[in-house]
Amino acid sequence: MPKPDLERAKHYALNRLENELPPTLYYHSLFHTRDDVVPATERFAEMEHITGDDLLCLRTAAYFHDLGHIENSADHEERSVRMVNEVLPGLGYTRPQLALIGQLIMATKLPQDAPTLLAKIIVDADMDSLGRDDFLKTSLDLKAELEIMRNETIGMADWYTRQLTFVLQHRYFTEAARKLREEGKQRNIKLLERLLVEARESET
Repeated sequence: MPKPDLERAKHYALNRLENELPPTLYYHSLFHTRDDVVPATERFAEMEHITGDDLLCLRTAAYFHDLGHIENSADHEERSVRMVNEVLPGLGYTRPQLALIGQLIMATKLPQDAPTLLAKIIVDADMDSLGRDDFLKTSLDLKAELEIMRNETIGMADWYTRQLTFVLQHRYFTEAARKLREEGKQRNIKLLERLLVEARESET
């Protein structure tokens, strides 16, 4: 039985993301997968001592988790899982591996459900930016993406209110993410509170 070819799976996913994603996906971009979720997944996995087949499936899921956006953002997780099942058998992945990868991708669907440590890792990686210094940039990228997708204009006070509600309700699942990102997330909460006050004052 051939060994799963992670390098070819990685190349397949990144190539399609780079060439087929709608340019208006400012947040769910190639950057989000390649430079955000994948490195965070690998970082948290190392801190949580994930190795072997589990690490292979976790890394593969990180590369494929948003691939469904190339077709349609609605139910993109299910579309990503379908692509996994269409492509990865030809790259040496087994049925149990495909099932696990699919479960990990579906764990990233909002509201997030992370019943296992592997699911907790990829879910935390998908929300890594909440605790990073570039949080505001990624937040505004998401705002611009949603405005185009939904054909609506979102006022700044409205946006900061939505973001503050989301971040206040969010909890990192893994000890690794809490160690690396919780302090930064608390700073970003303070930032949102300040920006919300300023936005409300400017809109009155």
